[in-house]
Amino acid sequence: MKSFSRRNFLAGMAITGVTALGDAVQQGDGAPSGDMPASRLPPTREAPLSPAARKATAERLLAYFQKVAPRLLRPAQGILRHPSISPSLPGKAYSTQLWDWDTLWTSRGLFRLAHLTGDHKLLERVGRHAQGSLLNFLEHQGDTGRIPIMTAVDNPDPLGCLVEDCPNYRNQAKPVFGQLALLAADQTGDVRWLAPQFEKLLRFYGSWDLGNQSKIGLLVWGDDVGIGDDNDPTTFGRPFFSSANMLLNSLYYQDLRAAAELARRLNRPRDQKHLRQRADEQSRRMQKYCWDPRDRFYYTVDVQCKDRRGELLPGISPGMPMSWHCLPMRIQMFTGFLPMWCSMATPQQAADLVQLHYLNDQTFNAAYGVRSLSKQETMYSLARSGNPSNWLGPIWIIANYFVWQGLKNYGYETDAVDLADKTLRLLASDLAATGSLNEYYDPDTGAPLSHKGFVDWNMLVLEML
Repeated sequence: MKSFSRRNFLAGMAITGVTALGDAVQQGDGAPSGDMPASRLPPTREAPLSPAARKATAERLLAYFQKVAPRLLRPAQGILRHPSISPSLPGKAYSTQLWDWDTLWTSRGLFRLAHLTGDHKLLERVGRHAQGSLLNFLEHQGDTGRIPIMTAVDNPDPLGCLVEDCPNYRNQAKPVFGQLALLAADQTGDVRWLAPQFEKLLRFYGSWDLGNQSKIGLLVWGDDVGIGDDNDPTTFGRPFFSSANMLLNSLYYQDLRAAAELARRLNRPRDQKHLRQRADEQSRRMQKYCWDPRDRFYYTVDVQCKDRRGELLPGISPGMPMSWHCLPMRIQMFTGFLPMWCSMATPQQAADLVQLHYLNDQTFNAAYGVRSLSKQETMYSLARSGNPSNWLGPIWIIANYFVWQGLKNYGYETDAVDLADKTLRLLASDLAATGSLNEYYDPDTGAPLSHKGFVDWNMLVLEML
């Protein structure tokens, strides 16, 4: 597929009538605004979008999402007895399936769409479908509390997540259901529907602790199937149960916090206290094991460390004990920024992450957002890929969203606006050129790399408006 030049981008904007955005881009690199020193600016940074340009871009994206997004709301079908949210449009790949974290992010985007457009009927529908999606997952929970990553209208567990082996190396759903339930409760103003299901949510957390908790207390993936950032080299191709992955543990922390708030609203004070304590302990463990003071970055850790001298050298005094139980995997993925997304990082850690890593155009900072893998890693690649999808450098809107939210959480408003502008430019140029959106993009040219027609978490750009 032909790469996008700035000239082609502007031409596309003109053809589609988004002239205000084109005018803003033509202003050139411009002077930095706000509190960002000029020395920190990457060479790829464009002038901030003007209010008129941002409005025009927002209106075009809104019009597109208004047209296609409601079609993701799927009625009850087959074994999915409740209305749910599809990751793709009817008739497309995955349209008869229900996926774990895709449901959370698509729900966020749909709720935001309803608010921005003032569509109260859509808001009500999204609320019912978000609730129904969670109920569908919980109805197919296994005896040990595990929940499938994906279920389909004709198969409750296509990936075999519920096999009764313990520990089960097959991965189960990511810990996002507390966040999904809290989102639905916030948006509908009702949490009563969850009351009969809350014990199932607690059993889900218990299944993670039982089958996937490492000796340092952090969660590990079983295998490398369905981990979210599919070919993350800190987990993909690694031994079973070896990777205390940053994405997994950040999601778990955030989900425990969400579940604690749900317990408060459901008048379950003991559960609220217990869940809050577990979240606090999760934070302490991530700070202890994942924060690297040398690189000032959060890393996934390898938990395979084991002192085997007793079995390999029987009868010989082992001497000094082995005092470490994990090693940082110093591979810089975008997941190192997630503690800012979930407000776990200290202010100094956030400053280090922003100044040393996010703003470094030799590692993460790119013309269209946040590279999913640092450009300096040897496995960095922008190759097109199907399954597993490519997280070795391309721009994913979900990664831009995580970092954008983290910047806002810690008061980096100028940087957050800059990242929002990059994301808007990226999606607007794709929409103008191809008539739809894609799953991931070249970080330097904005060229789409995979899955034309992808909607899903691309709608999170609506939160950046």
